[in-house]
Amino acid sequence: MTKILLLSDTHSYIDDAILKYVKQADEVWHAGDIGDLQVTDAIKKLKPLRAVYGNIDDAKIRGEFPENNRFMCEGVDIWMTHIGGYPKAYNIRVRDEIRANPPQLFICGHSHILKVMPDKKLGLLHMNPGAVGNYGFHKVRTMLRFTIDGSKIDNLEVIEFQK
Repeated sequence: MTKILLLSDTHSYIDDAILKYVKQADEVWHAGDIGDLQVTDAIKKLKPLRAVYGNIDDAKIRGEFPENNRFMCEGVDIWMTHIGGYPKAYNIRVRDEIRANPPQLFICGHSHILKVMPDKKLGLLHMNPGAVGNYGFHKVRTMLRFTIDGSKIDNLEVIEFQK
């Protein structure tokens, strides 16, 4: 079983409250808009990190992280990108590929709105952890944590912080 902490849209912000949850995870996944490599460096000092760059990220961050990250975790096929849209409204950049070769878990950020929803047509689960940084219109900072056990995604929790 792998314990995952999923976050996005840090916009250069990392604090001890976030790092407390990083320490409890086996892996941390960041769905873009990192803002500053100090964020990912702080996470990587504690746990393995998988990340993608977002639309606010500079050339230095884009040089370290890809736009799309497709990988396996145990028995689950994951595709993580920053701007991905939602079931029935996928971003044009990913729409054709996701329909042709859907992952089991599709992760994106960008909207600052936490959503977890199935795409029954494609047989996948969509996750957006919202935004855990201080920048943006969101009123509550959010992250997700869950487990992957073989091919099962389970124990989903929403973590909330006040801005």
